[in-house]
Amino acid sequence: MSTVTVVGASLAGLYAARALRGQGYAGRLVIVGDEPHRPYDRPPLSKGFLTGAADRAALELADPEEERALDATWLLGVRATGLDPGGRAVRLADGRELRTDAVVIATGATPRTLGGVDLAGVHTLRTLDDAEALRADLSGGPVRVVVIGAGFIGAEVASSCRSLGHEVTVVEAAAVPLVPQLGPEMGAFCAGLHAAHGTALLAGTGVTAFHGTAGRVRGVELTDGRVLPAEVVVVGVGVRPRTGWLAGSGLPLDDGVRCDAGGATPLPNVVAVGDVARLDGHRAEHWTSAAEQPAVAVRNLLAGRTVATGTGLPYFWSDQYGVRLQFAGRTRSGDTVRIVDGALTEGAFAAGDGFLAVYERAGRPVAALAANRPRPFTRLRRELARTVRGDPADGADRADRADGADRARAVR
Repeated sequence: MSTVTVVGASLAGLYAARALRGQGYAGRLVIVGDEPHRPYDRPPLSKGFLTGAADRAALELADPEEERALDATWLLGVRATGLDPGGRAVRLADGRELRTDAVVIATGATPRTLGGVDLAGVHTLRTLDDAEALRADLSGGPVRVVVIGAGFIGAEVASSCRSLGHEVTVVEAAAVPLVPQLGPEMGAFCAGLHAAHGTALLAGTGVTAFHGTAGRVRGVELTDGRVLPAEVVVVGVGVRPRTGWLAGSGLPLDDGVRCDAGGATPLPNVVAVGDVARLDGHRAEHWTSAAEQPAVAVRNLLAGRTVATGTGLPYFWSDQYGVRLQFAGRTRSGDTVRIVDGALTEGAFAAGDGFLAVYERAGRPVAALAANRPRPFTRLRRELARTVRGDPADGADRADRADGADRARAVR
């Protein structure tokens, strides 16, 4: 291979570039990104960056010295619009066509929106530009914020807004938040975190309309007829993989790019990683997956066949109201939950409060959830990684849908 093109300049794309150089690829390396920014970390956008505790410099994933060592051609601020059916050329929105010998698809995902909304003050949160726009709307003093969707992004935004002194209401279509990811008992615990910190959670209802004056949002109308006053609205109803540019490429597209367990696609010399990749029937929208998948996919790309598969245990974390939640494993409906350390307390956590819960199936541990218990969780996570094997036939694994379960639950 004389040229490899990485399409996507976020976490998965950067890690793919690192893996290519780390595994000995010395040819031309091109990195295409539709955002004008160098690779940055997304998790702080809903937390420290939104509150002002972290600045843009704290988000950077690679320093200038590392970027020079990658010896890559960076094409930023330009969108990929097509991949030829043989995978040997990438078309760009500015009319250029990049001839290439191999492609790493790392285009990630884009937020789902609620149709027909064109009002100032209504936000989604996925990119740095999204976060800066939302932060600006929150900077003029206390406002009334409505967050639509009580998934992890919605919960983190609500937590950040409360810490800034804003009045916050979270609207959730499900009766209990996060049940697809954590189950009803732990979902109820997360609902309690909102209540304990002064955030109103309206569950079991959806959104029918937005009200506005002079082009700016002023209220959110619910399916039960209520209208919630709002100067700022954040829509957090999941994401969809960015595969539109791959139409006509010959790649199988089904809630992402369908790959084998090593990230290889049916097209020779084309692999996919990160949020856009559906590996062996699963698509994981986690930071850890986006960081770990590229090394495996690149190894297979350079070998010309699948010689390695991912073996990592699904893992994600979330920070809400000063509580660090960590989850690892795969669960199914019907698994039992047992507290093995600490106590499942209601209300605000005092210093030292927390718990470690184990999900069990037929008496065997399959997953773990911790709240402010990082050390025992890490030990249990290692044990699970040694003993737990995911069932590829189980399409209902909660861990594989953690950040994107909202995508399957339309706001009514």
